[in-house]
Amino acid sequence: MQVIEKLLKYLSYSAQELSSLPEYQELKDDFSVFLSLLENGRQRVAEKQVGQWNVNTNIKQLILLGFRLGQLVSLGNETLSFVDKDTFPLRQFAPDQKIRLVPGGVSVRRGAYLAPTVTVMPPAFVNVGAYIDEGTLIDSHALVGSCAQVGKKVHVSAGAQIGGVLEPVGERPVIIEEDAFIGGNSGIYEGTLIGARAVIGAGVILTRSTRVYDIVHDVMIAATDEKPLEIPAGAVVVPGAREVKGPFAEQHGLSLYTPIIVRYRDAKTDAKTSLEFALR
Repeated sequence: MQVIEKLLKYLSYSAQELSSLPEYQELKDDFSVFLSLLENGRQRVAEKQVGQWNVNTNIKQLILLGFRLGQLVSLGNETLSFVDKDTFPLRQFAPDQKIRLVPGGVSVRRGAYLAPTVTVMPPAFVNVGAYIDEGTLIDSHALVGSCAQVGKKVHVSAGAQIGGVLEPVGERPVIIEEDAFIGGNSGIYEGTLIGARAVIGAGVILTRSTRVYDIVHDVMIAATDEKPLEIPAGAVVVPGAREVKGPFAEQHGLSLYTPIIVRYRDAKTDAKTSLEFALR
């Protein structure tokens, strides 16, 4: 895209240098066009190609450029006011986009993509660079972080936190593949990938340093230096615990939180989650 190539030339500029340029306002206008490309799905931070997720670092860098381009301004109204960068106002939606934003406190930042048939329940927040595909439900008190990628027909339950990862620019964001179910008050962070149709139980926390024990296949799943944590497709993950070794720990019966894959998704699991899709 021509506007992307133009903006990439300014990545090394500081906020002060950008604001002193004669073309400063033109660059802000170009950045608004770039955000539109994210919002209509023509550009995205990460895509699955030949079975592998690849990060578009240029897109991440341009999002960061927007923070340096922006100036703090007053937003909202007298009743509910905000102060944020003028390059990242909230998105506005129309009924013909077929996106349901239920009243009560939903904020979607510019540069986030919501596909038709997405539903967002209040209160919820979707940050810049996020990509939410068709048929997905973002429930109350949920967060979709910057650059997070959420696939088709995903349920993000109440209180769930989907982290993003904007920096470092080369790091993969959190990815939730199609038909996954993310339980209430769970947290998916630091580039974790949730495979298609996986079920993450309520209260499960997954980060790059988390070890997950698969008792179906008798293996331990962990991140590596090359890639973050990946939960296999169809896995059903619940909170668990494992003993802490050592005299003091054993004396006091101490244990550590550990997510456990207890089974893989089947027709019975599908029946338990099907009601959520019927309500959309």
